[in-house]
Amino acid sequence: MKVSPAKVNILKRVRNALSQPVQLPFPQAEGNRSLFHADQQEPEIVFAENFTKLGGKFIFCESYRELAGTLKQLAETKQWKHVVCKELVLLHELESYLLGFINPPSPTSELDGGITTCECLVARTGSVVISSAQPSGRTGSIFPPVHIVIAYLNQVVWDIRDALVLVKEKYNGELPSMVSLQTGPSRTADIEKTLVVGVHGPGEVYVFLLDHDLL
Repeated sequence: MKVSPAKVNILKRVRNALSQPVQLPFPQAEGNRSLFHADQQEPEIVFAENFTKLGGKFIFCESYRELAGTLKQLAETKQWKHVVCKELVLLHELESYLLGFINPPSPTSELDGGITTCECLVARTGSVVISSAQPSGRTGSIFPPVHIVIAYLNQVVWDIRDALVLVKEKYNGELPSMVSLQTGPSRTADIEKTLVVGVHGPGEVYVFLLDHDLL
């Protein structure tokens, strides 16, 4: 097959460029500091404000008892019968409160929601950071129609860069195969410019923030 001279010239230039890497002209500008100034308010307050603006539902709890009571009220109001949770630590803390809708003995065919922890919360963007290394894996925060996140005060960071540093340190310098930032309920306006919620993931997202002393 005959190759055009222009294509040969382009491939030659690409090979030359790959064989002679160029140093970054401004290495000090490559993510060494945040582009955004931290807010003067506490990061958990900034997160709550930004998260709720995006359609998320934020609840602060001072104890597991308060968490269990609020979950029970939600289940009664929303008529949840089957909420899945694979987080053994959470299940251990909540088992004495007899929340029968969590992992029921005889699961119904339809899933009402899922409870997971998270890697951290990003205050500036109101995002929840999750990864494939968590007990719930890749599907725990995507498949259920309602995603319930349990987080702790010491998991709130200011910016996305801080979140990536925290996750990398947690896993000894290696990032999990999947790290995702979930910013509010799933939404799209691809079809006729009409906003639809809950198409590619949960239509509702709750974040329960607990005192870090409980972690």
